[in-house]
Amino acid sequence: MKTHFSVLTAFTLLWVLLDLACPASAQTLYENGPINGQVIAWTINFGFNPTDSFTIANSNSTIGGFAFGAWLLPGDVLESAEVSISTEPYGGTSYFDGTVNFTASGCFENFQGFNVCTETGTFNGPTLSAGTYWLELSNAVTVEGNPVYWDENNGVGCHSLGCPSTALDSSDGTIPSEAFSMLGSQSGTGTTPEPISLVLFASGALGVVEWIRRYGASD
Repeated sequence: MKTHFSVLTAFTLLWVLLDLACPASAQTLYENGPINGQVIAWTINFGFNPTDSFTIANSNSTIGGFAFGAWLLPGDVLESAEVSISTEPYGGTSYFDGTVNFTASGCFENFQGFNVCTETGTFNGPTLSAGTYWLELSNAVTVEGNPVYWDENNGVGCHSLGCPSTALDSSDGTIPSEAFSMLGSQSGTGTTPEPISLVLFASGALGVVEWIRRYGASD
């Protein structure tokens, strides 16, 4: 059974820089804009698995990590999630599919009482050619076994080639895209990726009313 609830937001704009716990040598290969943290988020466990597109600007780019905005119930901690990278949403050629451990940083409490954190994980990912790929999150595990949600930001404030991302949810179909960054290194030619320290921010909504969104979870 899925849990539904509506969200009403009318908040003054607030930007908070969130530090990322990644090696200093990591570069941002793609970013889909700042964490919002105040509107909605999408479940990444209990059978739900949203997926977002991302574009690699330079050939011979090696994925070495991933950071995203997560909503957690107070006191809970994200331990791991399944991360998949492929050429198509929920299909195509698979380049990576594995369990990744995450470390939280820059957490704050939003107006709904959730802890919103930058969750960063490192892994030995694939070396990709320039092009568009799909990132899928699923099977998240927390210390207390609660739902975990991927922050929706609709790509507002993104700067990478190909942004904002296109996104899908396994239950609801097309959705606005989420806050995340693909991290790693590149040896091709083209635009130099942004430093990792400039990637994820959090913001409140400015005079926006958001209604009728749900956070799917199982009883």
